[in-house]
Amino acid sequence: MLASELKKIIRARNVLLITLLGGTAAVSAYEVFRGPTELIYHDPAKASPGYTMFSPFRGQNTYLIDMSGNVVHYWPYPQGWSAEGAEAVEKHARLLRDGTLVRGTINRAGGGSGQAGVGNGGAIYQFIDWDGKVFWEHDEKRSGYTPHHDFRVIWNPKLEARTLLYVASKEMTHEEAIARGVDPAKSDNYTSRPDGVVEVDMQGNVVWEWNIADHLVQDIDPGLPNYGVISEHPEKMDPNFGAGVSGDWIHINSLDYNGTLDHIVINNSRFNESYVIDHGATFVEGDPDTSIALAAGESGDFIFRWGNPCVYDAGDCPSSINEGQDSTNGHQQVFFSHDIQWIREKEIGMGNNLPGAGNMLIFNNGARQLGGVFSSVIEFNPYDGAMELGTYVPEMKAGYHRPPSGMGMGMGAGASVSNQVVWTFRPTLQNSFYSSYISGTQRMPNGNTLICSGGHGHLFEVTPEGEVVWEYINPVGDRTGEDYGIFTTMTDAAGDRFNSVFKCARYPSDYPGLEGKDLTPMGKITELWSQQPAEPKIR
Repeated sequence: MLASELKKIIRARNVLLITLLGGTAAVSAYEVFRGPTELIYHDPAKASPGYTMFSPFRGQNTYLIDMSGNVVHYWPYPQGWSAEGAEAVEKHARLLRDGTLVRGTINRAGGGSGQAGVGNGGAIYQFIDWDGKVFWEHDEKRSGYTPHHDFRVIWNPKLEARTLLYVASKEMTHEEAIARGVDPAKSDNYTSRPDGVVEVDMQGNVVWEWNIADHLVQDIDPGLPNYGVISEHPEKMDPNFGAGVSGDWIHINSLDYNGTLDHIVINNSRFNESYVIDHGATFVEGDPDTSIALAAGESGDFIFRWGNPCVYDAGDCPSSINEGQDSTNGHQQVFFSHDIQWIREKEIGMGNNLPGAGNMLIFNNGARQLGGVFSSVIEFNPYDGAMELGTYVPEMKAGYHRPPSGMGMGMGAGASVSNQVVWTFRPTLQNSFYSSYISGTQRMPNGNTLICSGGHGHLFEVTPEGEVVWEYINPVGDRTGEDYGIFTTMTDAAGDRFNSVFKCARYPSDYPGLEGKDLTPMGKITELWSQQPAEPKIR
């Protein structure tokens, strides 16, 4: 026992730095490449109590664990995952207030996944009771549509009913792309899949839909109605920014819904920016056709965007020494980011606003940024004036975030020039905190932040000052040429994506969805394994 505790302390001595507006503070954490799995560290006095839910990418179950890393419940998925490719595999789940688990699964047999090129697309959304029974599911069967990545179950204030929002791409032919102002040289006769958001009711009927292809401005063809000066139209997207319009062109990987404002935010990881859409201004009760038409018109344009002003000619783009210039990230603020979300004004199941309520959190993966290999979590305030009014900072006066100097890894000098960024968690040692893909974050009731470094299955919680107070390593993974299984120790051969987790969530003990449920600890995942090359059939 003493040896185990000593090992935890030693492994926790790798150092990260947290960047605050007022300075820096040393913290403890590490990115996992080798060593023991499951619970690494827990400080009960400082961690936010509750139950953490996660779905291993290469696993059969969604797990709910207590703060000690014990499984208290799980929801099985019969098909599971295999290296050969299963018909469906679990990716992401959310627990509703009534105890329903809503899970997005990957429909590989249905032509999503690699064919769609959108990060394991083709999702089927399942509503599952506490005992693991699927009592309702939605499968997007419309031709040309591919759901993927993220979803939300919301309370639609106009319908006064529960609805399901999900990210979905929609095929656009080469001819359709040209008609929308895409440079023919960039379309190259490929079918593209611009992303959007679909809303269905609990009967599976589409009640609202938005697609980014309806909100474009271009300066290529003056004969088209969407011709204009890019910098004068931050409410629209330039389709000709970037390498080309084909395949997985936009790659929206997360969405969130603000019920107070009736707004939706989505993250475009290809262009490295996020957009806010006014759902309330475009939704008409009982009239899906009008709702979809409004969402496709000016009422559905961006009311706020953040992350990369270079896209709309309002800031400097990154440049490299390969171009004969100084290496710089320009005004780009995030790099292949994930999990954009509002900090809840009133967290479901909680009586008070969360610290930072109304601000936004985003996981900045840091892929392809200049100056080092690192990820970060950024909290920013998107508003200009009273948050409840939904008055967002105009793009041209928002300012651009640049990290303070002295952060190591040559990440650039100079103070932050952003009027919006209020808190940042970031490393000082290369590879001490880095996930090249997936990942997520969540604000805790006590002001801490839960972080999922998804590529390494590394879940940890930090205080506002950056101290790591809880840390867990997903033990479910796979190795090249082997079936998935349970592993007590990570090795050098594991590498990135071995035990990946799309994102995780922490639910407080008094969360309504847990009321009256049996949360008796069953033991660690590794303890429950009976040596078969698959996860244990527990309970």
